[in-house]
Amino acid sequence: MECKITRNAAKIIKQELDKQDNKELKLRVYITHSHGDHAHYGLDLDTPKEWDVVVSTDKEIDVILDPNVPLLDGVKIDYLYMPQEGFVVTNPSKGNHGDH
Repeated sequence: MECKITRNAAKIIKQELDKQDNKELKLRVYITHSHGDHAHYGLDLDTPKEWDVVVSTDKEIDVILDPNVPLLDGVKIDYLYMPQEGFVVTNPSKGNHGDH
């Protein structure tokens, strides 16, 4: 499984992971809902479960993914400042280039 994190997103994620209460946690990407070949994603800080896969990224952030959910393989996490500030999670490898 693969996950990409942009520089903007890594900066914000690392700030959260560096907090004392979050030292033992990793970033989890999950699907909030899906329809057809399109999914909406969510982010959380969590610990890996027995069935999870932990993917290391080039930004030195470990990401928890459920290997039983194909739409999670290849996700890209970005952080945008415009038009609205916040995380944007897509999966270009599955044809999902953003929310509609």
